[in-house]
Amino acid sequence: MILLTNPRTRHRRLGVVAAAAGLLAALLTAVPAAATPDPGDAPAAGKEVSKSVEAQVRAAIAQDEIPAPGEAVHSANIEHLVNIPKDVLPGTNSDLAFQGRYAFAGNYDGFRVFDISNPKAPKTVAQVLCPGSQNDISVSGNLLFLSTDSSRSDSSCNSTTQPATEKSSWEGMKVFDISDKTNPKYVAAVETACGSHTHTLVPERRNVYLYVSSYSPSATYPDCQPPHDGISVIKVPRSAPEKAAIVNFPVLFPGEGPDGGGNPGSPTNPGVSKTTGCHDITVLPSKDLAAGACMGDGILFSIKDPERPKVIDRVQDNVNFAFWHSATFNQRADKVVFTDELGGGGAATCNAEIGPNRGADGIYDIVGRGDHRKLVFRSYYKIPRHQAATENCVAHNGSLIPVKGKDLMVQAWYQGGVSVWDFTDSSKPKEIAYFERGPLTTDALTVGGSWSAYYYNGYIYSNDIAKGFDVLKLSDRRTDPAKRVRLGELNVQTQPDYFD
Repeated sequence: MILLTNPRTRHRRLGVVAAAAGLLAALLTAVPAAATPDPGDAPAAGKEVSKSVEAQVRAAIAQDEIPAPGEAVHSANIEHLVNIPKDVLPGTNSDLAFQGRYAFAGNYDGFRVFDISNPKAPKTVAQVLCPGSQNDISVSGNLLFLSTDSSRSDSSCNSTTQPATEKSSWEGMKVFDISDKTNPKYVAAVETACGSHTHTLVPERRNVYLYVSSYSPSATYPDCQPPHDGISVIKVPRSAPEKAAIVNFPVLFPGEGPDGGGNPGSPTNPGVSKTTGCHDITVLPSKDLAAGACMGDGILFSIKDPERPKVIDRVQDNVNFAFWHSATFNQRADKVVFTDELGGGGAATCNAEIGPNRGADGIYDIVGRGDHRKLVFRSYYKIPRHQAATENCVAHNGSLIPVKGKDLMVQAWYQGGVSVWDFTDSSKPKEIAYFERGPLTTDALTVGGSWSAYYYNGYIYSNDIAKGFDVLKLSDRRTDPAKRVRLGELNVQTQPDYFD
């Protein structure tokens, strides 16, 4: 057990109930997108809990079982350097990307650019209004990419919400020129089937390829028809990004009929999401390898030809995984960590009733060679601290901490906070550090917490849905060697070869 910086003792007896363009000055009102397991366009309204559950939460706070609202606690090897609250973009904070001394923070209303040359005092250099969930974000050279996965009236940053049943509605990828970090310029848009919930860069010298993940088709959506069993591949010429275009739609789950060949979900597999596309993909360009978290399936595929990715293995976990959300390779590419976003990021699943194997990470070894490689399950990892019934908590976005010979990861858990853990022994993962805050509220399940927590050039950066941008310093002999690894750019879903 890691000691806190105050004398609080975290008891294990808390058993809580699970709840299921340019710079602009004005902000537009947005509404939740349909059929997305992550929070919608606007911050989710709190769901009231019963008086008995509220009393239980208050008692847990009084007994020091969980932090109080507004209280931050952490292990002795973590220092909370600074929090930068939201400013003119009030929407849900989402993913992060990094380049040089800059951090780029997605928000459902647009994105924010920080100068992090002094991690103790980040400075805002730009805030760009461009509404449309999730605004998943990445950067490469002078280009910034933004995902739109909510149906909009058009592709502009002045668009308004519009039903997906209307043919004229738009969802997809947006491209910005960030050669001037203080004044990003919107230069291109590409519409994609079912929008772009997330995207992944496969960078080359002359071009950038984008793997666009989206899902939840409907026969009533003209631009999002079932089975939607693949991903959109976009090619963006660096010298002419306005010519960005779709070059392929590889089918990853071939099968007969309108449902394709992915996991059928319920009722065949109760409690499991039906596979109708992918949620997120992580690529390891140095190994020509990718891992896809695809709702009801986890896949491993080759990207030797980036325009034509090829699936080489596929796994399911119909006992403990509800929604395959994201993937992370270890440096040697002989393991991959898949996350299960049980409850879609809006439920309280870090408690005794749900247990340690659901809403957790699944650790898989990669065995074999070439196109004969297989994913072999080893164990689950979940944070060891129970959270309240008013705290959404589940496995979410994280990154490697680059230490040779070790498999270390930092990861966001929404209101479960930030966890640093070791999976060097893939059958016995263990936590080595953490940071978290108390619940946003004690009388309602309110969505908040760390969306993404990534290690970049010696520090941990977290984008908190409600609280803003956090910087953490990790000081531990097991992770200190990572401070010597310096990157010029980091998009976590495009994993670098840290030691090349």
